[in-house]
Amino acid sequence: MNARTLHDWAETVALFERRALPESSYGNLYDESYEVHPGPLVIQGLLDLDEEDWSSAGGVVVDGDLTVEGNILNVDDGCPALVVLGDLKAADVYLEGDVKLIVAGNVTVDAFIGNMTDKLVMIHGDLKAAVTVLSAEFSPDLIGGTLHGAVVAPAYLDLAQDVDPATVLVAEVLCADSDDDPDDMRCFDAPRVHGGRLLRRVEEGLPVALASPSSHGNATGA
Repeated sequence: MNARTLHDWAETVALFERRALPESSYGNLYDESYEVHPGPLVIQGLLDLDEEDWSSAGGVVVDGDLTVEGNILNVDDGCPALVVLGDLKAADVYLEGDVKLIVAGNVTVDAFIGNMTDKLVMIHGDLKAAVTVLSAEFSPDLIGGTLHGAVVAPAYLDLAQDVDPATVLVAEVLCADSDDDPDDMRCFDAPRVHGGRLLRRVEEGLPVALASPSSHGNATGA
């Protein structure tokens, strides 16, 4: 990573105010110190938000754009917050813990996946994904722009679409008649999605979406 500085909470709030990040977003963060990285920032490979060496502070703030040349992953509780004051680009994003993710600009990914998380996820710009997979009551707290691409989600979520999962997801992450282990499903209730196999592919850096975001038009206004 590039150079970083440690800001106390007051200094962090002052930065948010200079970048016009609404208080409705940062007011929900913990009143702690934050590591601030100047952008643009590029991270190679997997960004595992649960890793102990990711940050020892309350969170990481990227003052500009963040590009992750791999996946972003969170499955455990207690990970540091990630605040991006520009655009966020990554391969896939998988969120399942109590993650706090705030992006001031757009998010561009192949797959955006959220499952049963006690989370704070706010995207002030567009969410551009080939496919968004939502499960177990997960839904972003804010999409300030437009949600692009297909959405595979249970019908009770407002963002759910009438889409055949087989047209947007690789066959390896779809449920089969022989699947009989509910624990391996990771409580996924997104239609026909096998949560365990989906997570394993994300961890291994294998694709889960059949197409890139650029091949999809607008899906939902938010």
